Amino acid sequence: MTPSNFTAKVVLVDIEGTTTSISFVHDVLFPYAKKNAGNYLQETWQTKDTKEIVKNLQQLPQFAEYVESLESSSDVDQQLITKFVSYLIERDLKVTPLKTLQGLIWAKGYAAGELKGHVYEDVSAAFQAWRDAGLQIAVYSSGSVAAQKLIFQHSIAGDLLPHLSAHFDTHVGHKQQSESYTKIAQSLQVEPQHVLFLTDVPGEADAARAAGMQTIILQRPGNAPLSEEQKRDHVLVDDFTALLKLKPPSE
Repeated sequence: MTPSNFTAKVVLVDIEGTTTSISFVHDVLFPYAKKNAGNYLQETWQTKDTKEIVKNLQQLPQFAEYVESLESSSDVDQQLITKFVSYLIERDLKVTPLKTLQGLIWAKGYAAGELKGHVYEDVSAAFQAWRDAGLQIAVYSSGSVAAQKLIFQHSIAGDLLPHLSAHFDTHVGHKQQSESYTKIAQSLQVEPQHVLFLTDVPGEADAARAAGMQTIILQRPGNAPLSEEQKRDHVLVDDFTALLKLKPPSE
């Protein structure tokens, strides 16, 4: 099947490696969160949101492992939580309370003009073409919904947020579990076969396809190389330009 044969009612996009370079996430966003976590926690330590994040961080299995690895016992304070957050970021662990905290830190960075969301040059035109064709565009990323909105609202291509009708993160489930995509289709009130999921990760494409969705894998610069088997099993595109003429199915 070629990209020109696809029809869809909803285009569901991943972010990292799909709309946005992996290097932006790893070389800009993650270091920014790591650098500013301590100050953010100090400023907001007594707030309800931060207390909830700290509680959820302590409930992670990685927290017990991390505390046990310390040479001496430590009380749970701002310094310990800051170090644990750095530990999670360094290992690129996609856990929900970390993603929530990162989103709040990035929000301050975007608001201060210190951050601009990267999107590839073809993204804005594709979003506009899909909207003009009557398609919905939704996002499913391991980054929090708040962080997703910030990237697109404060993007280098301008405010792309009005193009997006729904956002999903790890609260809906793991990205390599088919049940997550079933839940997304139900939330969108559309049959899975009418959703086209765009991602750079074969495991995610496999899970979405198992739920009945259509899938295409992006081969952006810097994305992980695919095996020959993966290339045979999936439809591949280099960017969104091959999908500009995507239309809804004829009823």
